[in-house]
Amino acid sequence: MESVPLLKYLVGAGIGARRQVVSAIKQGRVSVNGKTAEGYTMPVFPGLDEVTCDGKAVKFKQPEMLVLMVNKPINVLSTTRDDRGRKTVIDMLPESYRSLGLYPAGRLDYDSTGLLILTNDGNLTYRLTHPRFEHEKEYVVTINGKLAAPDIAKLEKGMLLEDGMTYPAIVKEAPDAAYTYSITIHEGRHRQVKRMVAGLGYEVRALKRIRIGRLLLGNLEEGGIRKLSSREIALLLQN
Repeated sequence: MESVPLLKYLVGAGIGARRQVVSAIKQGRVSVNGKTAEGYTMPVFPGLDEVTCDGKAVKFKQPEMLVLMVNKPINVLSTTRDDRGRKTVIDMLPESYRSLGLYPAGRLDYDSTGLLILTNDGNLTYRLTHPRFEHEKEYVVTINGKLAAPDIAKLEKGMLLEDGMTYPAIVKEAPDAAYTYSITIHEGRHRQVKRMVAGLGYEVRALKRIRIGRLLLGNLEEGGIRKLSSREIALLLQN
C-alpha cells in the first residue's frame, strides 16, 4: 500500500474530525513508531508503521473508492479550497460527501464548464491525468468566427505552442450551432484548447468538456453531481 499523510491516516482511522486530529498532533499525543509526530504531512505506511494516539494503537481504514461525475458550471474552481474565497467544486457537493477526501482528477478552467471527475483514489487520478495513458478529452468549443480550412488542418496536424508541439486533434464542425466545433485531444496541458485556438487568431467564447475516454457527460444538468458505477469507472479508464 502507498503511504498516506499522517493527518489523513488519523482521520481515516476514525479518531476524530480534522480539527480534533490537528489538535492531537499539536499537543504531542500522536506517535509514529515510538516517536512523537511533528507534522501533519509525514508519510505513514498502513500495516507497516505503528501509530498511537494517547498511547493507544490506531489502525487505518482504507476508504472505499468513490468516483463522482460533476457538470461544472462557470466561475467554479477545480480545486479543493481557495484562499480568496471563490467557490470550488467541493463547495458544490452535498455535506455528506465533503469529508470523504474527494478531489478533482484533472482540471477545467474557471470559466469553462462540463465533465469533471472527483475521486478519493490516487491510482485512478494518476491513470486519468498522466499523459502516458492518452485518454481522449472532447470539448464543445464556440469561437468568434468560422475556422478556415487551413486552420482546421493545423489543429489536425499538430501546432507549435510555447510548451512544444501538440498531438493531432480531431475537429468536427457542429451542424446546428454557429462557430461551434467539437475538438478532441488526448493531452492535458494547461488551457490547451484555448491556446490552440488563440494561436490561430480566434477567441474562445465558450468551452464545455463532454467526454473523457469513453465516459460521456450525457444529460447531467449543469451543476449536477452523480456517483459513477463500477462499470462506468471501468469505461472511464478504457482508451
